[in-house]
Amino acid sequence: MPISCNLYDTIEIVCMYHYPVTLTLIGGQLITGIANDTARNADNEECIELDVDGESTLVVLSQLDSMQVNIENPHLSLVNFR
Repeated sequence: MPISCNLYDTIEIVCMYHYPVTLTLIGGQLITGIANDTARNADNEECIELDVDGESTLVVLSQLDSMQVNIENPHLSLVNFR
């Protein structure tokens, strides 16, 4: 299921500023990296592209439970997707 426009906007903000984030997936897995861009994977699913230890990693947006921004900023800190 696609995420709402408001939540997609928050993804675009963290990518625009290349914020360091920790993503919590629905199953509880944590992924920490630098937000780079939005993209689609080989299955045409909407993703956020993270730089994780120098490697590009695509995370499917519909699998997100929450996103923590790991730096002080005027925009956001914790976003819940469920």
